[in-house]
Order: sequence, then C-alpha cells, then structure tokens
Amino acid sequence: MRRNRFASLLSLLVFVFLAFQAIDGADTIEQGQLLTYPDTIISAGGKFELGFFSLGNTDKHYLGIWHKVSNQSIVWVANREYPFPTKFLNLSINGDGKLVISDDKSDYKVTDTTTSRTTEALLLDSGNLVLRDPSSLEVLWESFDDTTNTILPEMPFPYVDKLGHKWLLVSWRNLTDPAPGLFSLELEHGSLSIKKRSETYWTDTHNLFWSPSRVSNRSWKSSDTSGDGNGYWEFPNTSAEIVLDAFGQLKLQSWSEDDQRWHTLVSSKCSYHKCGVFSICSIPGEKTCLCLEGFRPIGNRESEGCGRKTKLQCSNEEGHVDTDGFLFLPYVDYPSDGHVLKLVTNTADCKSECLDNCSCIAYAYDYKLRCSVWYEDLFDLKQLPQNDIDGKSFYLKLASSELIKNGEDLLKFDLEMSLQADDIDLNEANKPGTHRKNKSKLQLFSFEAFLLQQINFQLQISSVKAVLDLFIRYDNFSLPLQGSPGVLLKGDEIAVKRLSRRSGQGWEELKNEAIVIAKLQHKNLVRLLGCCPEREEKILIYEYMPNKSLDFFLFDPIKRRVLDWETRVRITEGIAQGLLYLHQYSRLRIIHRDLKASNILLDSNMNPKNSDFGMARIFGGEELQANTSRIVGT
Repeated sequence: MRRNRFASLLSLLVFVFLAFQAIDGADTIEQGQLLTYPDTIISAGGKFELGFFSLGNTDKHYLGIWHKVSNQSIVWVANREYPFPTKFLNLSINGDGKLVISDDKSDYKVTDTTTSRTTEALLLDSGNLVLRDPSSLEVLWESFDDTTNTILPEMPFPYVDKLGHKWLLVSWRNLTDPAPGLFSLELEHGSLSIKKRSETYWTDTHNLFWSPSRVSNRSWKSSDTSGDGNGYWEFPNTSAEIVLDAFGQLKLQSWSEDDQRWHTLVSSKCSYHKCGVFSICSIPGEKTCLCLEGFRPIGNRESEGCGRKTKLQCSNEEGHVDTDGFLFLPYVDYPSDGHVLKLVTNTADCKSECLDNCSCIAYAYDYKLRCSVWYEDLFDLKQLPQNDIDGKSFYLKLASSELIKNGEDLLKFDLEMSLQADDIDLNEANKPGTHRKNKSKLQLFSFEAFLLQQINFQLQISSVKAVLDLFIRYDNFSLPLQGSPGVLLKGDEIAVKRLSRRSGQGWEELKNEAIVIAKLQHKNLVRLLGCCPEREEKILIYEYMPNKSLDFFLFDPIKRRVLDWETRVRITEGIAQGLLYLHQYSRLRIIHRDLKASNILLDSNMNPKNSDFGMARIFGGEELQANTSRIVGT
C-alpha cells in the first residue's frame, strides 16, 4: 500500500515537473509551461529574445523583447505601466488562454483574449510575439498590435486603434523607465507628427521616415490597395528599428556588426549636417545646436557653423613644445567618417598620433574599432544623454590657451597649500581693526580631471595614462553620483559631490552653494575647495570629513555609543557656533534652511562642520526677515 502511494506521488511529481518545466532558449511557451527569471525564449533564427528585465538602480521589473545582438535595445514592453517589485516572476498561459505575468502576490494579464482552445506563445524572427492556436495556427493576439516606442521591419504601419485613431508610438518616461512619456508619434494629414502632450512638437514635412516610395536605405511595402498608405518597412537587415526616445527624438537606427553598436541613419532632431561645422547637436538639451568649446558662431546662429576662437599652434619642428591639447567630450555619438588607424592599439598612442599630425583635429579610441582620427572640418557630432549606453568618449584638439580656460587638473591640486591659504586669509580677516576682503578663490576643475580623479581613486592607480586607458576601454565604467571620497596624486583626501539629474538640485542650488561657502570662513563650516560647472555636470569638491555625518552615529544602535556626553555637547556647541556666524557675524547674513543630522559632517576629531548650502537664503545687510514662496529644505 505504501509502495503504491509512493509510486502515485512520484508519478504526480514527474507529471508536474514535465508540465511546468522551465523554458530557456526555446522560441515557444506552451500551455502549462512557465518562463521564469532569468530564463528567456529566443526566436528560431536567434534574432530576438524575450524575458524579464530591470534597468538602472531600481526594483522595477518588466517583461520585454529585445534584439539578441544588443540586450539593451528593448523593442517592446508588456507591462510598461505595471512593473513588479521583484525579479521572481513567471510568465505562463492560464486556463482561459491568456498570457499572464505573476509573482507570489499578484498577476498581470498581457493579453485580453478569452478562449477555450489550447494556445501557445511564439516569438518570431520579426520580433513579434504571437498568441495562437497550435493546431489551426490562427493568431489570437500579437505584440505588433500593442506598440510601445519602437517600430520594427514588417510591423503594420500605421496602427489604427479601436476608435479609428491612427497612432504609432509613445516614448519612454526616461532612459530607465519604460512607462509612457511625454512624446507620441501620430499620423496627421499624411505626415508623421511628434506631439509633446497634446501640442505638435515636430512634423516630418520632408518625408524622412514615411513615404510610399524608396527612402534612404529602406523600402516601403504596401499591404493593401485602398490607397491609405498602410503597409510596412523592409530593411537590408532585421537589426534595425525606428525609435521615439524619451527626449522626443525619432530616429532610424541600424546595428553594425563591424563595431558592434547602433548607428543613427536618420534623426528628427539631429538630421544630417543640421548643426553646421564644429558644432554639436544636443539630444537632451532644449537648444539643439551648440558650438563646441573653443569655437564661436560664424554667422548669427550655431546651426550656420562655428569657427575657432584661437588657432592651433601645431608644429612638427624637433624640440618644439606642444601648445595644443585635447578637450574631453563624454557621451558623444561621433561621425563615422573618421580614419581608422589599425596599427594603433592603445589610447596613448592614438592621442600621440593626432597630436603629432597638424592636420588632425580630433581622435577617439574604442577597444573594438581601435583608434579613429578626424581631419579638416567636423560635422554631425551628437551629445547624448548622460549614461547613454551608445555614448562614446571623444577628444577635440584645442589651443592650450583654450584648455586652460576649461579648468585645472584636479589630480595635481595641492590641498595642503589651499587650506593654508584659507587659514592665512581667515587669520588676517579676524585681526582687530582689519577690514580685508576674503581672498579665498574658488578653484575651477575640468570634467575630465574629475573623471580621472574618480577612476584613480576607485582603481588605486596613480598614472594618468593608465587611468585614461581604463576609462576609454570600459565605457560603461560606473561613476558615483552623490558624495564620495577621492584621493589626489599627493595622497590628500577630498570629498566629491556630483549632483544627479534626479536629485532635484540644479544650477541655482549649485551656484548658491558655491557662492555661499566660497565666501565664508569658519571652523564649523565645511570648506569648499572647488567646483566643476562644465556642460551639464554639477560637481562640488570639499575637504574630506573622515567620520561622515552626524546621522551615521545618531541612528545606529552601536555607533551611537561613540557619542558620549562630552562629545555631544561639543558637537551641539559647534553647530550653534556655525549658525551664529551665519546669522550674525559673517559678511553675508544667511539662513541655512536645510539643517539636519545628515548635513552635519564630522572631522577626524569628531568636530562638527555644517554643510550643504544649496537651499540657503542670503539676506540683505539690514534685513531681519525675508519671505519665501515655496516649501524648501527640512
């Protein structure tokens, strides 16, 4: 009897195992099967992949389809408005024939079809996920009818919804959030239009993207004879797509096997030669065309082209001291007409090749393509959003006088001399009868210097050349966004605060903090050593506080024991002394407005220093109160 029960139980377990077996690598999900994270299904020709994913530092998880050659190029998202907070997800077909995402708490129905028939989900080589009857092959639902932000070859175009409204795409909210964003692509009066909310943002008046005839390197195929233009695109290869990105840019891009990256063939925002010579087209910026640093507009606008402010001083004479250098441009999509130097195998040699050639105006080093250099005029540079996976590093040759204006080398900064100078100014200013102005100057650093310092600290490398090699080789190297320590070449420690776009702190807060702290000198106020207001970066460099902030001790049941009564009194008095200086004795009358334990920094002796003056309010000399129009700070 026990043997029969055991055999029955074993048979049941085997049946369940076979019925709900995990899928990985097949192209089909059958009824009774589960697709679980991190398994995926792959189309028969290996062109597309379907599975669960998350982007950035987030706990939001989605079901999506992406190109097999580039798993960062997601073409379809099933639950873009309904992410799951866990990666432990299943995709299955329920008893009603619906495709369902589920975790241990809830589920999301991807399809709304109801049928008593057996169904299966199949991922095609076109990137289309279809739900069909396996016996009759009748398609009951397909992802091509539920577009997100991407049009693929063979996808019906334009799409007409149930109300008869012709719409195509809705952008992502941002680079890491596929929820519906601000921009939508629609068909109006025979032309494609991008709308920002309800206002028309751009119209394809030149039929760059849609035309019933052959355009660029693609062809249009009509799917009917009604004359309404319905059809689909054909491309030379299926690794191509039209994307409406989070910045309102509609772009046709194609995957290159040569350099293993996407190339933008047509763009609504940065079309061919749109911005003229020596200018850059900014994808995320409000202003599209900008002159490169070291250049000024030739005509009335940057789109007409730009010319150098200072001529290059290149010379090939022996013993000549180089007077030219390179400006570092991060997250750039550079033109593909560069000359590839196949024999150059590292970034230092690539730089030397360009520096020694008076005709060379720029270089880039990619570990796949190796060294590329550009001669004569430079067109079609694109500034991509920060942390864009397609962004590359680009170096533009400038006269040394222009490079000096772009900031000093942070790695070579002498912290000890800077602090001594501040102390001299402070002591002189505090002498009785002395009315000297504070001579402390805010040091400006270049963004390239900031990157070098950060990588040098994290990888414990003191050679600038080695750091550059690593940075160019690993374009996806992650850099901190918020306060982090750093080490200069002399071994001095500093603190780097890099404001994120998502932090809500912008140029006003950066300027406010820089102006306030640079003009203040007190032992209970943190010292600001310099800043980097370059391009879209917002970076501040402070003296380093080894004991972090007060909240690090206050709210930890073990570390709070360090704060004995004497230490607490000293910290409290120091905070009060710093505030008293701000309110009454400094040359500026200031209210901090964001005072909290995390903004009280502690030095090696547990002495407090008030920090973070981004929300501070400066009063006039005789003002005793001021109004504010919004709630700020703490």
